[in-house]
Amino acid sequence: MSAWDIVKIITQILGGMGTFLLGMKLLSDNMTRLAHGRLKSMLNRTAKSRFAGVGIGTGMTILGQSSAFTTVMVVGLVNAGIMSLFQATAIIMGANIGTTLNAWVIALAGSDITALFLALAAVGVFVTMFSKSERGKSLGNIIAAFGLIFVGLKFMSSALTFEEGTEAFEAVSRALGAVKNPFLLLLIGIAITALVQSSTAVNAIIITMASLGMVIGGGGNAPLYIIIGSNIGTCVTALISSLGANANAKRAAVIHFLFNFFGAVIFMIVLVLWRGFADTVLAGIFPSEITVFGKEGLGPTMQIAIFHTLFNVVNTLLFLPFIKGFVWLAEHIIPSKAAGEKERDAEIIFGHLDERLMRSPSVALGFIYQQSGKMFSYAMETLDVSFRAFLNKDEGAAEQVSARNLELTEANKLAISYLVKISTASLVTEDEDTVSKMHYVLNDIMRIGELADNVTKYTYHYVEDELIFSEEFLEMIGGMYEKIKRLYVLALATYLYKDRERLAELDRLEDEIDTDRRALVDRHIARLNEGKCQPQNSGVFINLVGNLERAADHITYIAHSVE
Repeated sequence: MSAWDIVKIITQILGGMGTFLLGMKLLSDNMTRLAHGRLKSMLNRTAKSRFAGVGIGTGMTILGQSSAFTTVMVVGLVNAGIMSLFQATAIIMGANIGTTLNAWVIALAGSDITALFLALAAVGVFVTMFSKSERGKSLGNIIAAFGLIFVGLKFMSSALTFEEGTEAFEAVSRALGAVKNPFLLLLIGIAITALVQSSTAVNAIIITMASLGMVIGGGGNAPLYIIIGSNIGTCVTALISSLGANANAKRAAVIHFLFNFFGAVIFMIVLVLWRGFADTVLAGIFPSEITVFGKEGLGPTMQIAIFHTLFNVVNTLLFLPFIKGFVWLAEHIIPSKAAGEKERDAEIIFGHLDERLMRSPSVALGFIYQQSGKMFSYAMETLDVSFRAFLNKDEGAAEQVSARNLELTEANKLAISYLVKISTASLVTEDEDTVSKMHYVLNDIMRIGELADNVTKYTYHYVEDELIFSEEFLEMIGGMYEKIKRLYVLALATYLYKDRERLAELDRLEDEIDTDRRALVDRHIARLNEGKCQPQNSGVFINLVGNLERAADHITYIAHSVE
């Protein structure tokens, strides 16, 4: 075999792998787009059952077509403080099961249905070109992605197809059979997977070789060692992703590594001691001569797909009862740094936005939506601090209100920056509409904080100018403020859960607050005319009542953003 022949083979393999990975990326992006809110709703049901977590992780990985997609998302959610390590561990286990579906698809690539899948690339392109709906375009891209995956596999297969007995065949066979040490094969699987950032790509290469009858490492269990290594190598993506994240996010990445590492240790022991595992167990399930979709000799490829599934399912069943143990071990490997953790927690509460969530724009938008709800609550708490300080003539609260508004301002900057980044992603129309409305919501939240700051100024004049307000006034404005608090509770529930049925009740309450403002002003003017009220009170009185009513308006605007 000449040097030029070797260059052509390597080039064709790399080209096939590139096409394959492009197809996987296109499939992942459009499956996620088509799933839209399903990923988000899955994540909202993560908490209680470890079995539910495994199911959600499996489902997310099937939709995202990548365990790396799921684990990096999990790292982001843990870093954002909206998922516990317990939840993350169960989802990671499920992700490892979900990714095994890819091995089955690749294994079937050698069957007679390959020609049909190759044609899908063209069909998908035409569907995308002529479809007018977003859903239709995404569906077309998914069809085209399947075609590209099989085109890539066909390229790799063609590059490695040699006639038995030829010099090329003998050279490749010698090269593949030269490495027989199980641990070296394991390291090869780890290294290649870490390099290409895809265990699916490594599986594709191994399965393609098996389909061509090429013997790796002397046969037997040898290909399985590489598959085990690929499961460890795929952890590199999550580990890299966790760099710069908080301690809990790093622990989630470590748990992913520990799960695969311990599983690899168990299976390596079994395979090294039981050298006939592949030839007895796997061959017993799928004999080499079995016919699949009209194609003979696909047994070896199906055996690898079976092993990949077996590895992850068995490990999940073994380790699922010990999730707390994994969490404990990760916490000891990555210890907490008390001061840094506390600072990071404050950032999470008021707007720490993890860009790992951008792998799924709908999930990222769901996160910032929930985060804006926290900002809304924080703004209302700030208004409450300010109003209570007025009633108690507490000038000292001004500093606290100012500090809280600075935090709100920083959170607002982060939120807007994140929304701008989300806007650059490929969004469905519903998400584009939500992004647009959220800019207005963030503005309304900031206005509530500014009104709280105004109230502290009225407190200053109340104290420094020695103003006197009647018990009747204080009681009436207190009643008005209680309605504003009820309005906020309704608005927050309406906003977070997009519950449009509450809007009518909310509008009635807002009308009552408007009526209270008019009644307070009218009563104040009457008392002025009767000489029962100091004229110097008017500026503080009217502005205070007006600012509280304006706060109610902004609360109402936030609720109506769900329309």
